[in-house]
Amino acid sequence: MQSEIRNKLLDAFSKQAGDFVSGQQVADYLGCSRTAVWKHIEELKKDGYEVEAVRKKGYRILGTPGKVSESEIRMGLKTKTMGQAISYFETIDSTQKVAHMLANEGADEGTIVIAEEQIQGKGRMARNWHSPKYTGVWMSTILKPNIPLQRAPQLTLLAAVAVVQAIEEITDLSPLIKWPNDILVNGKKITGILTEMQAESDKINSIILGIGINVNQKREDFPEELQEKASSIYIETGKEHSRALIVQTVLEKLEALYNLYLTKGFMPIKLLWESYAISIGTEIIATTLHQVIKGKAIGITDEGVLLLQDDEGEIHSIYSADIHLSS
Repeated sequence: MQSEIRNKLLDAFSKQAGDFVSGQQVADYLGCSRTAVWKHIEELKKDGYEVEAVRKKGYRILGTPGKVSESEIRMGLKTKTMGQAISYFETIDSTQKVAHMLANEGADEGTIVIAEEQIQGKGRMARNWHSPKYTGVWMSTILKPNIPLQRAPQLTLLAAVAVVQAIEEITDLSPLIKWPNDILVNGKKITGILTEMQAESDKINSIILGIGINVNQKREDFPEELQEKASSIYIETGKEHSRALIVQTVLEKLEALYNLYLTKGFMPIKLLWESYAISIGTEIIATTLHQVIKGKAIGITDEGVLLLQDDEGEIHSIYSADIHLSS
């Protein structure tokens, strides 16, 4: 109940977009007394919100705690599905693990699991994902698309486009995508995406979409072995950014693209993805579990599979691989 009141209170402030909200307006909106409103405002202050109170004008929020809590994300979120249910943790093993559990328990589509810190964050091919506290976006989203099994990889590409669009909107950066889902700025990785599926033999039950975005890390925050490969929005722009705003924007872009995908199919997503792709049309080296293939990336299929043409003209379908640009 307390959480519902908190969400409604922040929603009241959000609707005013920084203007004052009178105590009576808040009381009417929450269905409580003016005294109760004052108590709820005091609770917000204890949680790190900077609230200004002016006689005859009311209240307005001047600053937020800077976390990615449910309250922070809900305040100003403009989605109908994505992020409407939020499971927030200060510290967690892995958001993917909890999202799988929630999906098995019947969580609604659009539910997100988000944490300030992951201690067992994971990326593709069972690699660890460095997820230090209060610096990035460590989030998993539950999707439940009614699509054939073979189309599931398309959602990885969709998520990559959503993240690129969100970063473009918030910053002056121009990120690029390295197949299938690494997002690079100036050649260094700032985002990784991990897509996992819960399915039966002929039916997708859930897609768990894990997104890790390096937001406010400084170079020394990365392990030494990652400092030449990884970067953050802070490093590339020279200033800190609101992680909650990034989450909100990613969710809004994700919802718009997902709805487009469900109504118009993969083609619009494919065209967008290719417009951001760093590897299409260039010489690359693909290292799969079984072989190393060198050639030119000529595009992706309608299933999101990378097509690689080697020096002898043979076209290889790459389903999973490490991709490196050929020097």
